[in-house]
Amino acid sequence: MVLTTPLLQSLAARGPVDVVATPASAPLLAHHPAVRDVLVYNKRGADRGMLGMTRMARRLRANGYRSAYLAQGSVRSGAITRLAGIPERIGFTGSAGRAFYTHRVTPFENMHHAARLLALDVGPEAASARPLRPTLHPGAKEAAAADSFLAAAGVQPGELLIALAPGSVWATKRWPHFAELARALSGSHAGARVVVLGSDADSVLAQAIVSATEGTGVSATGALSLLESAALLSRCALLVTNDSLPLHLASALNVPTVAVFGPTVPEFGFGPLAEQSLVAGRTDLACRPCHPHGPARCPLGHWRCMREITADYALTLVRDLLTPDTL
Repeated sequence: MVLTTPLLQSLAARGPVDVVATPASAPLLAHHPAVRDVLVYNKRGADRGMLGMTRMARRLRANGYRSAYLAQGSVRSGAITRLAGIPERIGFTGSAGRAFYTHRVTPFENMHHAARLLALDVGPEAASARPLRPTLHPGAKEAAAADSFLAAAGVQPGELLIALAPGSVWATKRWPHFAELARALSGSHAGARVVVLGSDADSVLAQAIVSATEGTGVSATGALSLLESAALLSRCALLVTNDSLPLHLASALNVPTVAVFGPTVPEFGFGPLAEQSLVAGRTDLACRPCHPHGPARCPLGHWRCMREITADYALTLVRDLLTPDTL
């Protein structure tokens, strides 16, 4: 959803844009100036099955849409827009739902995914030539929630905050040295305050990181919504993250980013887009990349692509991105 925002902005230049979104991703578009309305489609809950698809199709039909841009690409999405009678349905040539499309777009190889999505509107060549960065717009409510969280954690105004995002759905994409990096950051000359971002599922990882800072670190895992987490991230000087959602939140907020890539590579289309960003990754391993998302375990059993990216190296990249007198 975050990487769809350049497409939404492009479409909004010609008229109102409504977005069909899951309950999890819909809140990310709150306050976004490119979006008129968000239609929540709970495909695993109230809208599951054919009845839910038909109900959403009727809703779309009643709104009289002339065009649908199938960024998600599933058979379900394509079928709903066809049932809705939307005359122009644009999607990717390789999508599972391509049989339902009236227009198909073939992106260039190794395009960033945000550019691929933008190509649905402007074509691959124009999308490749445009400056590219997603956008999010946390509002006053989200800003207040972030500030309240920091105040309750004892963070003082003006403290140097560095965000760490240790989680990932894919186990092999979780860099194992976040705690060691946190220890170095909190013990540096400037004494950075480490803030750990993530979901409830990342709380155990966060506890180990906070412990490594001798209690000065703060865990926000599971404490804030996605857009509130984005507001909190905007208060940070830098983010160190795996190849996961916080990377794209930082891109949307233009927060300097150190992105750690192991089994995956930025060339898959999901690298950082913040103006100041660096990628930590082993470029000398013949086995890398080994999977489009990150396997459950290393196919060769050594996991060198992550184990051998040291905390000292990551700290060097952090220092490269911060001003000399900051850390």
